Amino acid sequence: MKKVFKYTSMLLIGATLASCSTVPITGRKQLSLVSDSQIQEQAASSYKQFLNSSKTKVITGTSQATLVKKVGNKLAIAVNQYLTQQGIADQFNFNWEFNLVQSDEINAWCMPGGKVAIYTGILPVTQNETGLATVMGHEIAHAIARHSMEQMSRQYATQALGNVIGVATSGTSYAGVINSAYGIGGQLTSLKYSRGNESEADHMGLVIMAMAGYNPSEAVKFWERMATGGSKGTPEFLSTHPSDAKRISDIQKMLPEALKYYKK
Repeated sequence: MKKVFKYTSMLLIGATLASCSTVPITGRKQLSLVSDSQIQEQAASSYKQFLNSSKTKVITGTSQATLVKKVGNKLAIAVNQYLTQQGIADQFNFNWEFNLVQSDEINAWCMPGGKVAIYTGILPVTQNETGLATVMGHEIAHAIARHSMEQMSRQYATQALGNVIGVATSGTSYAGVINSAYGIGGQLTSLKYSRGNESEADHMGLVIMAMAGYNPSEAVKFWERMATGGSKGTPEFLSTHPSDAKRISDIQKMLPEALKYYKK
């Protein structure tokens, strides 16, 4: 049984090491075990369903809706130019869409493939075009970094390793203890990893908004406003987002690099 466990683990590790891609801007190596193109197809279908849902009210023809599309298109153009300059544009065949949705929720998101939704509830916090660029740059960064693909790949690898551990420890008196501990550890690792994604999106988002002509220094003001109105009390080590204070501190440290890309 030990030999089977060792051999299977070696195969899993080998496949993992061979299945890596590189995140643009940061240059970080990431796990890539699932098809990004397939994820984009599913995201496009889900995005269409979301927009056509009777529960979703898409805002059109207003100054705010026009601003969302304006900022989104500027950011997309800047990203596409960067990817072209790096010779990797063919790896990101995104069909960008930017929509403003009526909702009191303070939220925004970008699906794989460039499908973006901005909720009206976040506009009082963004306050202006640069604040909106901060939010949209951050969300676009998640898509460019292919964080959804990476999260799915990690879940796939975690499940595979969990199956290996389950087989290797079956029939032993301590199987339940090991699998229980593994489940808790895997959950905490996933949460910590999500915080890493958020920090990377902050980093990339600053660069993206700078490349589009927005002053990344203004991002600090937006996150300070978010901190003022945000929820409190969740320990950072159990959260998928960095604490407000840490996020703002990290962004301030990232600014010198982002400002190198900024041209008024």
